[in-house]
Amino acid sequence: MNDARRQWLIKTGALLALGTAGPRAFAQATRAAAAGGARVVLLGQSVPLTGTAGEIGLAFAAGSRLAVSDFNERNAASGLQLKLLQLDDGYDASRAAANARTLLSRDKADMLFGFVGTASSNAGAEVATQQGSLLFAPFAASDTLRGPAHPNVFHVRPGMIDEALKIVRQCATVGQTRIALVGDDDAMGHAGLAAVQQAVSELKLPPLVATALVPAGGGKPLEDALKAVQQPSPQAIVLVSLSGTTAQAIRTLRKNGYTGSFMAFSIVGIDPLYAELGKDIGGIVISQVVPSPRPSAIPIVKEYRAAVDNSDQAPSYEGLEGFIAAKTVGEAVRRAGRGFTPQSLQRVMSAMTDYDVGGFRINLRPGLRDNVRSIDLISISADGRVLR
Repeated sequence: MNDARRQWLIKTGALLALGTAGPRAFAQATRAAAAGGARVVLLGQSVPLTGTAGEIGLAFAAGSRLAVSDFNERNAASGLQLKLLQLDDGYDASRAAANARTLLSRDKADMLFGFVGTASSNAGAEVATQQGSLLFAPFAASDTLRGPAHPNVFHVRPGMIDEALKIVRQCATVGQTRIALVGDDDAMGHAGLAAVQQAVSELKLPPLVATALVPAGGGKPLEDALKAVQQPSPQAIVLVSLSGTTAQAIRTLRKNGYTGSFMAFSIVGIDPLYAELGKDIGGIVISQVVPSPRPSAIPIVKEYRAAVDNSDQAPSYEGLEGFIAAKTVGEAVRRAGRGFTPQSLQRVMSAMTDYDVGGFRINLRPGLRDNVRSIDLISISADGRVLR
């Protein structure tokens, strides 16, 4: 991670509660309010701005702010505005639950938005259900939140099973059927393990040759677990962990002579992983659930990069995903109209089964599977370049 990005992250981390309309938008909204009354829709977000997932949370939160600001500029004359209130949870599910209650009960948020982390998303969904609200665009949520028991949870990113199928199918395509898994011993790791096991079964491949869910911190527990994973000589190792565990696992396995493939879920984050590994990142394959944030002809990418260019941010996959998530919720609110209720907004969201957010299609229909959105597999060169 370069110094400019590090300074941006430090500065961004101090911004824990923001209304993100620009001065022009606020002025126009004020005039609209005087004429007929503005409707300000409050999005309540609990997100790790500090802690082990801080860089991912900061980027996702920052991209969300850009889209909210853009929405407010475009809709100021109508008086329909979004306000994004972001609270830090440090990647701790209990803090995320407390934040969810605060956002809905004290701050009267119209919905919960963009919780980051599997356990935190589970906590947010539980509070939203208890209080008759919605949770929109959780990041890295378990596939259990996509079932019929959670009709009030709407996902912008594909499920873990969708990523797992893409990863495992790629392994099988190149003849790698001896697959192992290493993950964090937390809600995310367990959800990823379940998804990979399901993918292996559906594709009629042999069972995983080894699995290891390891506690944070590394050390001897990680080293012992990796020895056990390496023993059956897997051809590919799937990683479902944050950058810390992922980097330690890759370095240790390579040091011990492992020469097979590494396949990582998108939740690892390319930027934090590159910051951990440097040139050792070469050859690792990572799934991605949004387009590349590099210059592109894809309209949503061009829109995102234009917003980044007028900010102090740097483009990233997580930032683009946050931008897409906030742009999508803005469209749902616009379609629902200023007088929406949680029930009418839920109906509108459920009907957005093929929303084109700008050359990138999204299906908000609750359910486990999604064949609308695409998942890319990318590899990283030793100098940090993204390769397809």
